[in-house]
Amino acid sequence: MSTKALTIWTFIVTSVAVFMVSLDNLVVTTALPVIKHDLGASLQGLEWTVNAYTLTFAVLLLTGAALGDRFGRKRMFLVGLAIFTLGSAAAALAPSIQALIAARALQGVGAAIVTPLTLTILSGAVSPARRGLALGIWGGVSGLAVALGPVVGGAVVEGLSWQWIFWLNVPIGVVLLPIAWRRLSESRGANRALDLPGLGLASVGLLGIVWGLVRGNEYGWTSLGVAGPIAAGVVLLGAFVLWELRTREPMVPMRFFRKRAFSAANITSLLMSFGMFGAIFLLAQYFQVVQGYSPLQAGLRTLPWTAMPIFVAPIAGILSDRIGARPLLVAGMALMAAGLAWIAVVTTPTVAYGRLVPAFVMAGVGMSLYFAPVANLVLSTVRRREEGKASGVNNTVREVGGVFGVAVLASVFSAVGGYATPQLFVNGMVAALWVGAAAVAVAGIAAIAIPPRQDVTPDSVSLLERPDGAGTETDLAFQSEAAA
Repeated sequence: MSTKALTIWTFIVTSVAVFMVSLDNLVVTTALPVIKHDLGASLQGLEWTVNAYTLTFAVLLLTGAALGDRFGRKRMFLVGLAIFTLGSAAAALAPSIQALIAARALQGVGAAIVTPLTLTILSGAVSPARRGLALGIWGGVSGLAVALGPVVGGAVVEGLSWQWIFWLNVPIGVVLLPIAWRRLSESRGANRALDLPGLGLASVGLLGIVWGLVRGNEYGWTSLGVAGPIAAGVVLLGAFVLWELRTREPMVPMRFFRKRAFSAANITSLLMSFGMFGAIFLLAQYFQVVQGYSPLQAGLRTLPWTAMPIFVAPIAGILSDRIGARPLLVAGMALMAAGLAWIAVVTTPTVAYGRLVPAFVMAGVGMSLYFAPVANLVLSTVRRREEGKASGVNNTVREVGGVFGVAVLASVFSAVGGYATPQLFVNGMVAALWVGAAAVAVAGIAAIAIPPRQDVTPDSVSLLERPDGAGTETDLAFQSEAAA
């Protein structure tokens, strides 16, 4: 098969896979009121229905990249896709909220393996000169899937049932597995070590913090069952950083963060995801609980926001090659923060939908300016053979931001409002949206710290640093182009 045909097949397989696993970040949001009724779920249960996926997704992303480096990216991509498909079937069959949460966690494991490998497999299949365009399309697909989750979920719930949100993944996974097995090329990374102590510290630390945040309003923020897990989580994350600084084969090379571009990009990712996930979690429920729309109608009303990546993200990818990531990220975060603030200002129980549309468009354009430029920026700061770890770190940070966004904004919502009356729901949602808008505004400030395009280069590397003692033509060409 020709190189061009292999590249096309690689793009198709990776795009379908990343769309499917990204869609499940928020596909359940418009189904939450129905799940709440059918399974008798509490607000905590609804939060964990979202967070069980995003949390396991976040903490295992770096392990997914490392497994691909060690055992083969194609092989582990197939394993991750199979796990995700099985988890989807288990979620569809879940008889209780606890079983659904467990199945969502299994989905997250599969997604954590698939997502970073789609980026490294695709990046390896295209030339550095076309990487911006490829990542722009990849970013658009990923961002569109995250944002379209409420629409797809609403359509499926209304037309069939909430279980079909998960059943739909099964035939896609079954069809994609043999195609990926036949059409993808196998590759491995230079670093094949597994940092199991680092994985344990990061996983338990993040779980402790999220566990405390979700339970804070119900049990009291000073109670031992809330303050204890949060404090323990912070300590464990501190221990994780210390371990990563000392171990020879770190899961997260802390030297990446010495690059101002890499650090600023990840702070921007954390806070953007915080605001986006938390806002969509509440807005998808607002249209149903307060304004009485069906799940599909609620999802469709978010389209002015969610459809923007189709049009904007590929253009942003091309522009990031020409003008760099900083102006796009600063503008995107400013637009998104303004959009969230606009929604917070105008929302009432009976607000006309037309008054929300400009804010949705503004937030959608802002979000669309984020995905491709940040991926291009992150990969431009590291050596080509370390792209898997770098993309894994950035995806992890983004997913952690989403977990914290849902947990924190739901806590603000619960503290100020509730489900008892439409006005009480709006009170809680508006307060939460202001918190989300503030987080995204800080993301824009962080993006200002990104260096100009000409100053963003990968770490220098000598031939002696390579394990085989010799640089590949691809590595050397990439370094020459990035330094130019």
